[in-house]
Amino acid sequence: VQLQASGGGLVQAGGSLRLSCAASGITFRRYTVAWYRQAPGKQRESVASLSRSSTTTYSDSVLGRFTISRDDDKKMGYLQMNNLKPEDTAVYYCNTELVGTTNNFWGQGTLVTVSS
Repeated sequence: VQLQASGGGLVQAGGSLRLSCAASGITFRRYTVAWYRQAPGKQRESVASLSRSSTTTYSDSVLGRFTISRDDDKKMGYLQMNNLKPEDTAVYYCNTELVGTTNNFWGQGTLVTVSS
């Protein structure tokens, strides 16, 4: 199983980035896909999730600015991030979980830096 996250970078406040997560080795369409982030000195936190049945959740801090999506045919997950703020600076991780099982996998993380 492999999750490859990409799309991070340096952006000015107010800008946008789109993160991608490429999955292999799993039946992706059965899995919930999620994004987490970890800022320096802070614990990893949930950002957004998208279930196999298209149910979405967002943290309060990103609601209205970030959009999670998926393409099951391509085995890809995405996180569109708009109106970025300096407090969004973190390493972003993609995660996939087969609910009800121990199948829970993490990507390697991609760094997002938002300058003020």
